[in-house]
Amino acid sequence: MFFGLAAGLAMADPKPDEVRVYKKLGDVELKLHFFKPESHQASDKRPAIVFFFGGGWNSGTPAQFYPHCEHLAKRGMVAISAEYRVKSRHKTTPLECVKDGVSALRWVRTHATELGIDPSRIAAGGGSAGGHVAAATGTTRGVVEEGEDETVSARPDALVLFNPVYDNGPDGYGHGRVKAYWKKISPMHNLDKATPPTIVFLGTKDSLIPVKTAENYRDLMLDAGVRSELFLYEGQPHGFFNQSRSPENYQKTVKQMDEFLISLGFLEKR
Repeated sequence: MFFGLAAGLAMADPKPDEVRVYKKLGDVELKLHFFKPESHQASDKRPAIVFFFGGGWNSGTPAQFYPHCEHLAKRGMVAISAEYRVKSRHKTTPLECVKDGVSALRWVRTHATELGIDPSRIAAGGGSAGGHVAAATGTTRGVVEEGEDETVSARPDALVLFNPVYDNGPDGYGHGRVKAYWKKISPMHNLDKATPPTIVFLGTKDSLIPVKTAENYRDLMLDAGVRSELFLYEGQPHGFFNQSRSPENYQKTVKQMDEFLISLGFLEKR
């Protein structure tokens, strides 16, 4: 049975089971916040998902996706909310955001055995700029931190995207900040048959991500022979999916996320 409204409200302020460093850059340590299924063991082979918070590549916190992580951990996945560098704290650009997303996925796959994770069932997800980071891990190539072991794939096996920034072209979001390298990190411009199956949630009144962009992205994926699902929420603005903003929309999108993950073998039917 899917959680009702009262249950959703009761899950306020979830806490991770473990926090681990996945990347060090000088004095900066970037961490993964783990939510694990009950009685999870290293000998398990669970599906996993890594979420990336939104905040315009400027700010944000992994706590944004704690509710999603707690929910998916209860459903049997190892759910992770990742830290990554942002402008306000690290004086970085969107390029570093993508590099950190790639590093996070590669770290999880590299350590899958000790984490009790199935390396062939690792998804990425995120919202807004975090949706961009997630989508970029599933589409772009050659954006990598120096010294990483590129023999380990950083490409996720599925993407769960909430009002994502996925067009960095001249007409897309944030182009002025990334125009020197936008083709390298724009998911819209790096789609091919290797792109992971993707589900997208978008409000029709989103002031940052036009519906036309979302429909174009979906159609380009379908043209490439890749599964792509788009759920449009009538009249909803940017960020409508967050539990703190709208418990009702949070529940609806989570239910559709679950169904998508069930269809891919990441979750079992209830």
